[in-house]
Amino acid sequence: MCIHQLNLLAASNNLPITNFLGKQHPIEAHHLSSICDIMEKAMVNGDTCIIRCILVVFQVVFKFFFSPQTERNRDIVRRSGLLLWQLLMAPRDQICSEIQKEVCLAISSGLNILYPGEAEINNLLKLVLTEGENRNSGLSQLRDVILTNLAEQLQNNRFGSEDDDHYRLNDELLHYILKIVVRESCVLITKCQTVSKDDFQRLLSTVPAASSCLRYLMAVQNHLLSNTILIKPDENDDSDNSLQGETLKVQELKTSILSLATQILTGCDEVLEMLQQVTTALINSDISDREQRLKGLEQITKATMLGHLLPVLLTSLMHPNLQTLTMADALMPQLVQLVLYTSQTALLLKTQSPVFSELNSSPSGASEQKGKLLPDERMLEEKEEPGFLTGLKIPAPWAAGKTVETVHPVRDNYKFKETVHIPGARCLYLRFDNRCSSQYDYDKLVIYAGPNTNSRKVAEYGGNTLGYGSRSVLGTGWPKDLVKVEGDTVTFSFEMRSGREHNTPDKAMWGFACTVRAQESSEDVSGGLPFLVDLALGLSVLACSMLRILYNGPEITKDEETCQELLRSKLLQRCQWQVEANGVISPALTPSPSPLPLTIDEDREFTYPSDVLVPPVGHYFDLPRIRLPPGIMIKLREISGRARPQFRPSIK
Repeated sequence: MCIHQLNLLAASNNLPITNFLGKQHPIEAHHLSSICDIMEKAMVNGDTCIIRCILVVFQVVFKFFFSPQTERNRDIVRRSGLLLWQLLMAPRDQICSEIQKEVCLAISSGLNILYPGEAEINNLLKLVLTEGENRNSGLSQLRDVILTNLAEQLQNNRFGSEDDDHYRLNDELLHYILKIVVRESCVLITKCQTVSKDDFQRLLSTVPAASSCLRYLMAVQNHLLSNTILIKPDENDDSDNSLQGETLKVQELKTSILSLATQILTGCDEVLEMLQQVTTALINSDISDREQRLKGLEQITKATMLGHLLPVLLTSLMHPNLQTLTMADALMPQLVQLVLYTSQTALLLKTQSPVFSELNSSPSGASEQKGKLLPDERMLEEKEEPGFLTGLKIPAPWAAGKTVETVHPVRDNYKFKETVHIPGARCLYLRFDNRCSSQYDYDKLVIYAGPNTNSRKVAEYGGNTLGYGSRSVLGTGWPKDLVKVEGDTVTFSFEMRSGREHNTPDKAMWGFACTVRAQESSEDVSGGLPFLVDLALGLSVLACSMLRILYNGPEITKDEETCQELLRSKLLQRCQWQVEANGVISPALTPSPSPLPLTIDEDREFTYPSDVLVPPVGHYFDLPRIRLPPGIMIKLREISGRARPQFRPSIK
């Protein structure tokens, strides 16, 4: 199958053969017609070898040598498509899996030729997405091949490029893909409860392999999120058109992300509900390997959309570019529901860990009943439980420590200086490598408790005990135990002052290596948190961040900043504002109390009519009046020359 190998090589964009094939002249229509004749004859005779060879030829021809510009070429393309579709839809007992795979590759290679219009491609994808699992295995295989190719192409394209719309499918098709991903995730989680013990072990060995639909969703999500976070305006173009174009692009990106995030969170909600049901069923079951299944359930969960899509989405939504009021308002209800599901499921799994130790230590059947909880009893125990984080050590920043080291071995005239700062640390603990050495004791390391070499000197080390150079060390030598440095910052300064002697081995000039930690013990620094606990924490942090955005409300505009003095003026603070909502004018707000007392006449002068809540007639109406102190009113009347109106009691 030399031509098959040629096709595989041509698929790589970095090889010279790709450029060579791309410069060849298109194949003529009668040649493709002859290929179709050979295919038809091979299909009649059932010659699988020739069929497979022609399918590979189709792949190369569609990719490099054919352009359906004339009507005759389009007729040949339709004929080729019918032959390929006939093979794809053939019963499983009449076609081998290898031929079916080559058919899918041929259709995928000639997708834009066989289906030239966007509507035709969308109809094909809709067919393989909706009927792939039901009608024919060839349709599901074609779906996987097409989505895999689209995912690979999408990862290499920037948002807004000419090919972006081609590789990024419309919302309807994305909805179908998401439904498949949700169904696959739920089926995978359900298998933890339903399959046999041997099948469960085999299942654990296959995850976390992602399906083609999940891979495509991951590509779309990464494509949108990365472009939103990394997008930068053109620094060389300061024109208004450029800025307006960038703004429109950002808004389009955010709209697409909001639509995709809403669908993903809705799907995760369904998967988490299934996960909680399976967890509860396993806890109440009598199967012998219940402990192993509950432990493996977390690993299986990572292979679903909860592990492949949700963590990336949560992290990206914390970026300032996506911390918007629109995003928070739309996603907040779903985030709250996901926080509840993840925390409850994490708590269920956590409360079962003591049960397993009791099962291992006590053979009686009474302890087994402890693992079975009725719903009401389980709710009581959950209420008594302080939370799913109780007893868990949350990895702190720098828990694993930071390693500071020179080159090994050090060279002549080598100088090294580095400062380590761990915010919030009361003191730092230094642990040195047991291979630390230098040729002479004046080739030394000096440690300072501060950000530079002007800080307080803590200690200095140098030399070696290997019998070379100075054959001695500074003080008690390189430390074997922890070195404690007060404060949150330490500076290392090393200088190689001597020249290397010809008989000095590398081990006598190894330099130094030191690990800096903010805690004395380094235990439990690599375990991390259980996946569901980590997911619940991430969801909680994002929900709190979105809640803060909702609480703060819209950002202050430039006009509001410019008018701050006016908005803080006493004149506007005394206004009685009326707010119109749904066609009804709300009651006027109570004005601020005046710092100056009003006379009885002044108070009567500003009495509002009883029909103030009646909507005004026409386009123009009187605005609510403003209460002004008497002193200001007297000045205004003096300037205007108008006297104060007299209050006249009504005559009955």
